[in-house]
Amino acid sequence: MDSTEIRVRQDIPAVLGTRVPLVTGGETGYANLDHAASAPCLAAVRDAVDAFLPWYASAHRGAGFASQVSTRVYERAREVLRKFAGARDRDTVIFTRNTTDALNLLARALPRHTSVVLFDTEHHAALLPWRGPNVVRIPAPRTRLAAVAAVERALAGCPAGPRLVVLTGASNVTGETLPVAEIAAVARRHGARTALDAAQLAPHRPISLTGLDVDYVVLSGHKLYAPFGAGALIGRADWLRAATPYLAGGGATKAVTRHETGVGVTWHTGPERHEAGSPNIVGVHALAVACEQLGAHWDALEAHEHALLERLRAGLAAVPGLAELRLFDDESDRTGTVSFTLDGFEPGWLSAVLSAEYGIGVRDGAFCAHIATRRLAGQGAQAVRVSLGLGTTEEHIDRLVLALRQIVARGARWTYGRPAGRWAPVPDPRPLPPFLAG
Repeated sequence: MDSTEIRVRQDIPAVLGTRVPLVTGGETGYANLDHAASAPCLAAVRDAVDAFLPWYASAHRGAGFASQVSTRVYERAREVLRKFAGARDRDTVIFTRNTTDALNLLARALPRHTSVVLFDTEHHAALLPWRGPNVVRIPAPRTRLAAVAAVERALAGCPAGPRLVVLTGASNVTGETLPVAEIAAVARRHGARTALDAAQLAPHRPISLTGLDVDYVVLSGHKLYAPFGAGALIGRADWLRAATPYLAGGGATKAVTRHETGVGVTWHTGPERHEAGSPNIVGVHALAVACEQLGAHWDALEAHEHALLERLRAGLAAVPGLAELRLFDDESDRTGTVSFTLDGFEPGWLSAVLSAEYGIGVRDGAFCAHIATRRLAGQGAQAVRVSLGLGTTEEHIDRLVLALRQIVARGARWTYGRPAGRWAPVPDPRPLPPFLAG
């Protein structure tokens, strides 16, 4: 079960992979088809982190040389993210833990009485942070054109005052993309700003604040092959500069003074206003390296994913009883994510069998998008999700399709139960990796 590097073609960056044990004996190369949850680490990111770690120190306020290096690494990453997101000169880049953190930060920074418009099929990270009577959650329509019209109607009904449209660039359930530029144009006509949740889009397509004419973009490193705990909120600075700091603490403060009635604080006005505490320099550096790697290979990445997605959808269409989930009736651009149900097979059980007997990792459940999954999957509100990425090969796709056909034809070769609430092999003879075995 040693780690290895997976490079599917020379013009695509390599990712880290491994071999996994099977309940039926032996082991196989891990077919990681769960990139939409967390992508594996880029080999270049691992190498960059290893090179930086001896220099790691506190950033911004240290006089030592290592601290100066760390500060340079951290602030350089801010510029890399600005370029990756196609940001405007005056846009700010605030480092967060992930997309969820970034959207909660933005929600805290909205002016009072801001109207927020979004689809109810969003991922919970985009669906839940907004509060108050002026939040409008629109049932997702069946066509992309109707989605644009629905946002226009919702904005027309909003009261006077600041407005924000929140959009997911690509569905984490189906991979389908929304017409972001068209909706942003509608928002602009109504005096509204647009926030783009690019967690599922940024690993697959170039994004641009200026090109799409959106005001904010949020993203996560762990979706971008940089699993070291960093994300970002990128966009217009004025609301963020005026907002109460997201966290109160060191780094966000310019000056703290003692008064008879308490403590007086002068807060920073730049991105550090919302970055209190010791920053995650390693995570931020990893995120920047990943963005540089992806940005240098977009044409090859898109061609690779498109070919694999066609192979996947064609293979799944030939599996008896399998139904692919779709938000839109019209065919749209989509990333390498497909969710499905299979008649007669519970998604959790099916995922356990694919893992234990075939070495395939997929996701099952409602994918932190319960409304969308329930609407598409029906009463059970559960599905299986397959998501592709840089380390996906044709063999992985073919192995999945063959496994599904064999399971439909003859069932599982092992026994399964739910000893801890989730389906798992019973007994499970697979050994843990050495670092957990003890």
